[in-house]
Amino acid sequence: MIERKIVYFEKPGKQNTEQTLKLAIERCEELGIRYLVVASSTGETAKKALEMLKGKDIKLVVVTDHTGFEGEGINTMDPKTEDYLRKMGVTIVRQSHVLSGLERSFTRKFGGLSRSEAVAEALRALFGHGLKVCVEISIMAADSGAIPIEEVVAVAGRESGADTAVVVRPAHTNSFFNMQIKEIICMPRDKR
Repeated sequence: MIERKIVYFEKPGKQNTEQTLKLAIERCEELGIRYLVVASSTGETAKKALEMLKGKDIKLVVVTDHTGFEGEGINTMDPKTEDYLRKMGVTIVRQSHVLSGLERSFTRKFGGLSRSEAVAEALRALFGHGLKVCVEISIMAADSGAIPIEEVVAVAGRESGADTAVVVRPAHTNSFFNMQIKEIICMPRDKR
């Protein structure tokens, strides 16, 4: 039997970012996990994670929005921030969101809901937006080859900042049901 403490934040949001990263990094160290996978649209959460990882033997992998997410040809992370992170040894993954991607195009044009979007909505409704993003970024990082298929810690939130962290064994998109969320480190108690 394993007993672990889970931290529940009263409300979701960026005010939980520093504590979420602290808890995530502590758990990486306790378990000997080599990769911290962080969702970061603008790079602000990524920069905080990088600062908190100084002197630690944990590889930071940042998953950001695909080009065009906010508008045709637009990246949410500015080039200066991205260059800085890369120069500091951070791996940046930019690709279509695995739980929407092409499917969202069909939904917008024809209506209905795809199976991928149904999975995303179920995760979001039951566990909150941050946990859904943790699942998504783990798959995206694995599909891009940025992380191996071994336990990692994933960190995400809603809109900006971070409020959710999990220990997860990722899977590739084509083997989605092999993914396992091993531990919830922290998450908002109120999901909306």
